Amino acid sequence: MQLYIANKNYSSWSLRPWVLMRTLGIAFVETLKPFPMGGGATGFDSFSPSARVPVLVDEGITVWDTLAITEYVAEQHAQVWPSDNTARAWARSAAAEMHSGFSALRNHCPMSCGVRVELNAPLPEGLQNDLQRLQAVWQDGLQRFGGPFLAGSAFSAVDAFFCPVAFRVQTYGLTLLTDCMAYANTLLDLPAMQDWYNSALQEPWIEPAHDAEVLANGRLLQDYRVHV
Repeated sequence: MQLYIANKNYSSWSLRPWVLMRTLGIAFVETLKPFPMGGGATGFDSFSPSARVPVLVDEGITVWDTLAITEYVAEQHAQVWPSDNTARAWARSAAAEMHSGFSALRNHCPMSCGVRVELNAPLPEGLQNDLQRLQAVWQDGLQRFGGPFLAGSAFSAVDAFFCPVAFRVQTYGLTLLTDCMAYANTLLDLPAMQDWYNSALQEPWIEPAHDAEVLANGRLLQDYRVHV
């Protein structure tokens, strides 16, 4: 299988299937196509029907969108979702909510792994509401299924869908309840997440438009990226 992704520093959508397959030991070939410097056409339409990433190509089959890729991989690898019916239904619901919701969190805190940003105070109501809902979902899963992952003792697709949120917690210094912060750190400590993060720091592509979005609502504290 070949997985097309964009910049590891910025592309939260690319992270989901990448960290899912890496953590579960599912073999794939990574093909990284960076966002164009200074904006303009991405060129993603040469391999992506939606002109977006990620895209999975497997023996002539093209699958786009993170949920579709997850389900395609799950058809071949049972460990993608929890084996227990109750945990699996919950995990699919939580992943779908993350996929379609939390717009204030996405817009106010775009993913940029390599920087640290202090958000302007006070936080807007929409972001506060998203953080409250996020923590309610995380606490529900952790309490229902015993942790340390959302649907039990094993990492699964629902955790992959929240991995970009863990990077956002780190980047923006978001304040979470103790158990939620512990879960975010569990994700950040995954070997695959560490590999992604270290690769993101080394990327030569510092894209102005993405950086402007990151700093639109806060102040830069630290930039750990290697500037070429």
